[in-house]
Amino acid sequence: MQVIIITRLHAMYQQSRKILVFLVVIFLVVTGTCGVIAAIGSRYTIGQELILSGSHLCSYNYKGVSGLLDALAWVCYIVWEVLTLCLAIRIAIQHFRTLRRSSNHKRLLTVMIKTHVIYFASFVAVSCFQLGYLSPTIMYSNSVGSDVYAGILEFVSIGQMFILGPRLILSIRDFNAKLVTDSDAGIDLPSIVFQEGGRV
Repeated sequence: MQVIIITRLHAMYQQSRKILVFLVVIFLVVTGTCGVIAAIGSRYTIGQELILSGSHLCSYNYKGVSGLLDALAWVCYIVWEVLTLCLAIRIAIQHFRTLRRSSNHKRLLTVMIKTHVIYFASFVAVSCFQLGYLSPTIMYSNSVGSDVYAGILEFVSIGQMFILGPRLILSIRDFNAKLVTDSDAGIDLPSIVFQEGGRV
C-alpha cells in the first residue's frame, strides 16, 4: 500500500528525485520504528494453550505495556499518512494555481487527490477503531460487544487493505481508459472507397 502511495506522490511531483528520496527515507524510519516497537511488544506477550472440547488452541495474552506500544505504532503510521496527505494537497494547490497545465492534467490530479483523500479518511476511521480497541475495557472484556467491535475492526482493516488500496491504482486506470475512449469518439472520418477505375 505504501509503495503505491509513494509512487503516486512521486508522479504528482513530476518524478522529482528529492521527493522520492524524502518519502522513502521517512517511510523507512516509520517502518523501522514500528518494527522496533513490535519487537519490544512481543516481549510482553504471553502464549497460552487452551483446550476447548478436545481442540487445542493457541491464545495470546497481552500485558498492559503491549497495548500502549500498539497505540504508539499506530500513531507513527497516522503521522505518515498525515504527511502524505499534506504533500498531496500541497502539490494539488500548486497545480491548480498554475494555468499552464492542460485540462486533462488537472482532471488527473483531481482524480488522484480525490482517491487519496478517500483513502486517508478510511485510514483515519480504521485508526480510530484500532486505537479504541486498545482500550483495556474493550481489549480485556469477554462481552459480546467487544467481540462485535473486534469483528468490525477486522472487517474494516481488510477492506482498507484489499479494496481501497487497489482502488488507488484502478482510479488512474479508469481515468486513462476514459481519456482513450473520449479521444476515439472525437474522430469521425467518412469511409473512402478506393478503386482502380471500375464502378463502385
